[in-house]
Amino acid sequence: MYLKKIKIGNVELQNNLILAPMAGVTNRPFRIICEKFEPGMVCTEMASAKAMFHNDQKTKRLLNTEGEQRPVSYQIFGSDEESLAYSAKYLSSFADIIDINMGCPAPKVVKNGDGSKLLLDLDKAKSVMDVVVKNSTVPVTVKIRKGWDKENIVAVEVAKIAEEVGISAITVHRKNEK
Repeated sequence: MYLKKIKIGNVELQNNLILAPMAGVTNRPFRIICEKFEPGMVCTEMASAKAMFHNDQKTKRLLNTEGEQRPVSYQIFGSDEESLAYSAKYLSSFADIIDINMGCPAPKVVKNGDGSKLLLDLDKAKSVMDVVVKNSTVPVTVKIRKGWDKENIVAVEVAKIAEEVGISAITVHRKNEK
């Protein structure tokens, strides 16, 4: 395995092993267990920007990283600019990196226009990335899929938009296709 230091914005990772954000998996106990494998960075489960905006206690518990090794990336999802701006400011006070989820295909996420549904509206995707970058004092990254479906492959366009608005890194989630 080839390990090397990498830098995302002003955050230097000791190696390029990153524990991906996975809903229902990368909770605090799991992240602590993974520390023995010395990842360069771990990520929280995705958290709703709207829930943060409304001071949801369950969401705040999801964001608890007390006593964990750093750096930690906090993943958010949403499409409402007011709640995204709030969550970016809020997370900037303790996050090392903020990651925007634009890759989740779960029905409960996409029904609100969040997650991978944003890949069908690149103007909205741009405004989501832009508002988070403008309201964050830490590097912002984005996780996408290559597209909404086989007829809507937009990864290159989204990457160009991400670069334009100041996103520090992009991850493209590739579904295992048979």
